Amino acid sequence: MEPMKPKIKEGMFVKRGSFSGRKDIKVEDLEVRPGGMIVQRRSTSESNQISVAIPTIKVRVKFGSFYREIRISSQASFGELKKMLAEQTGVHHQDQKLIYKKKERNSKAFLDVAGVKDGSKIVLIEDITSRERRCLEMLKSARTEKASKSLQQISLEVDKLDGDVYFA
Repeated sequence: MEPMKPKIKEGMFVKRGSFSGRKDIKVEDLEVRPGGMIVQRRSTSESNQISVAIPTIKVRVKFGSFYREIRISSQASFGELKKMLAEQTGVHHQDQKLIYKKKERNSKAFLDVAGVKDGSKIVLIEDITSRERRCLEMLKSARTEKASKSLQQISLEVDKLDGDVYFA
């Protein structure tokens, strides 16, 4: 039997001189990617980079009878806002509830997705149950830490006494 001849002829889809316009590329303009592919190096000029400034908004937060004005990125999360408020109000960020448009907002939700705009009003409420829960967890961890320290001291004393005991 005769070997089959390919139906596609060499150079059928690609002209031989089609890459002739690429001769002006220098070796310094090339880089090797981790997979071994050689590619043309990206230009670092600022004309090629598109930079969009993220707008900063001013939010009015009511806590008790006081209003606080906070400047924050419009794409920040409510959790980031809580951390900024914790510095100013002294209320731990886990003990805060932020209410916007009569709904409590999750810490992972973003301000712009929730519809917060420049000059929007947000209400901050201190969550007493979460503060109590956090205090109970602190007491429990302190109790376990104290128990582990006493166990360490007892084991050290047992090790000291173990060296003093002789078997007959």
